[in-house]
Amino acid sequence: MNTTVAPLEVNRLTVAYQKKPVVEDVSFKIPEGKLIGIVGPNGAGKSTLIKAILGLLPAAAGDVRIYGKPYKEQRKLVGYVPQRESVDWDFPTNALDVVTMGTYGRLGWFQRPGARERASAMEALEKVGMAAFADRQISQLSGGQQQRIFLARALAQDAKLYFMDEPFVGVDAATEKAIVALLDALKREGKTVLVVHHDLATVAEYFDWVMLLNKTLVDIGPTADAFTAEKLQHTYGGKLTILGGSSDSPFLVGAR
Repeated sequence: MNTTVAPLEVNRLTVAYQKKPVVEDVSFKIPEGKLIGIVGPNGAGKSTLIKAILGLLPAAAGDVRIYGKPYKEQRKLVGYVPQRESVDWDFPTNALDVVTMGTYGRLGWFQRPGARERASAMEALEKVGMAAFADRQISQLSGGQQQRIFLARALAQDAKLYFMDEPFVGVDAATEKAIVALLDALKREGKTVLVVHHDLATVAEYFDWVMLLNKTLVDIGPTADAFTAEKLQHTYGGKLTILGGSSDSPFLVGAR
């Protein structure tokens, strides 16, 4: 009998704005060591779902378990990369300091990061190809470089479960390639990663599993099973253009 505790289990989660449900009665459980893409139309509740799981937004109903326990008891196991647009990049700090913040969860209440934590942060910067920019003010970095800094901060947390909200948006080809390599490395280490993703054309290439969300959960499972033309049309309605291919391997143009 398999007694492994799931990295993430969500039961009947509902989130509402001004009493109007944005995410409604969502339940799912995911296995460990998977790269999971979360896709759906604009306004489907993808970012809201992640924020509610992390306690950044209040849930109207439902329950979330991280390795079998409430999130507040498992914070050290979770890494989070928010949307780049949600961050004040004019804040006067450099790249190394931002990444070092990712180590704070390991420290006690009155401990400050020392040489060990800064070395860990530098290692994370090296993994995303940004070690040469450690002393650069974050406001002086390009959009792609800023995204790599946030990825490095999440790496410095040394989490087991990662959430990334639209990490590929607005980045250059080199950064996209670096993000894909990072996701693959996390998978090889047995980490579990959920990624809010907008480019349907790359879902099958990047992710083992996919979640189809449009306020309610349409489907979740291995990409080969869940990412089909029929289920995508159900998720996007008439806002999706499919040129051809089979029902199990559609040629996608994208959402309108």
